[in-house]
Amino acid sequence: MTRFIHDEFAKDFLEELLSPYGEIKTPRRVSAEVREIDVWFAPSQIGVAIPNLGLLGRLAAKPALFEPFRNAATPNDICNCLLKLLILRGEFQREANRKKQSIIEEELPYLWILSPTLSKPILEGFGAKIKPKTWEGGIYFLADYLRTGIIVLHQLPETRETLWLRLLSKGKFQEKAIEELQQLELTNPLKSNILQLLTNLQAKLEAKQNIEEEERDLIMKLSPLYIKWREEAINEGIQQERRIMIENMLLTRFGAIDIALSEIIEPLTKMPPRDAIQLLMQSSKEEILAHFQSNQS
Repeated sequence: MTRFIHDEFAKDFLEELLSPYGEIKTPRRVSAEVREIDVWFAPSQIGVAIPNLGLLGRLAAKPALFEPFRNAATPNDICNCLLKLLILRGEFQREANRKKQSIIEEELPYLWILSPTLSKPILEGFGAKIKPKTWEGGIYFLADYLRTGIIVLHQLPETRETLWLRLLSKGKFQEKAIEELQQLELTNPLKSNILQLLTNLQAKLEAKQNIEEEERDLIMKLSPLYIKWREEAINEGIQQERRIMIENMLLTRFGAIDIALSEIIEPLTKMPPRDAIQLLMQSSKEEILAHFQSNQS
């Protein structure tokens, strides 16, 4: 049950971030014995990194399979992921044969395995190696023709570039990423939707009968998050409404907003609404400007 809740969040999370930029399926079935890819993504523009998504945007620049794990992936988990990739590659090959075309290697999907931690023996067992000149730490690659990367989430540098992936980690690492999400500007188009997904995760975890200690910590971290964001969003909305009202009043009174008037809009929004309206309605342009110049001095 616990794993299902976190797996569902990871799929919803990746779908939310990637769906505007291409075709996404969560899950996607492959032939042979029934198997499901956790997240399949085909970008609208192959080879173009998705803006605003940092490292995730680079990973999604090409067709990709995303296989996120809540707990450390085992060798068997990784082998099953590779099997899905190879089965899918077989589908592409059969489709190319039917059309009498050749497969273009660079257009084949890439497999990205997302694991919070992974031991050195397992990485060595799969021959996984880092590419420090071109990729961040914590990203390991298998042999080129396998088209597979393993991302150890807890090893990623704590930067804005890696934030969207680190939100899929666990424990203190995930909590730190949530704090960084909370600090994003209100105008960030992704912040609102991801906060709602995290709120849904919190509700599902609270509904469980047996909550693990690590999940209790996560619930405690998430509980005030959405409430605070809503308060900030409401306050921001009020300020925006005041700004629009003041701009309209200035346009009505003076016909245009020149440089001098534009510089006092922000101070006007911070005044008590009644005082701001009285000043704008009863004072000339020179008196309004003088009011703020005297306050500054």
